[in-house]
Amino acid sequence: MKPLGTHNYYVYILTNKNKTVLYTGVTRNLVERLHYHNNPLPFSKSFTAKYKCFFLIYFEHFTEIEAAIKREKEIKGKSRVKKENLISSFNPNWNFLNQKIQ
Repeated sequence: MKPLGTHNYYVYILTNKNKTVLYTGVTRNLVERLHYHNNPLPFSKSFTAKYKCFFLIYFEHFTEIEAAIKREKEIKGKSRVKKENLISSFNPNWNFLNQKIQ
């Protein structure tokens, strides 16, 4: 069992090149998860592969998985406009952050 406060979980939002599609997910290893999104299996039918959502534009860090899952569901339930406002408050220019987290 890990000591309290040493767990890492992330809620993140990906988009496609034109920033027209948003995908929200949760993971314990953001770098690894981005690798899998950017390198889907051949003939993958996943949402991110289908819509080419490979670009990280937003993330939050949590130490408890329950809190991360709750936040992911909260974000997924928001309207597109509210998601855009959330992203803009964190990343005003919607820069792709993939290289910054590695």
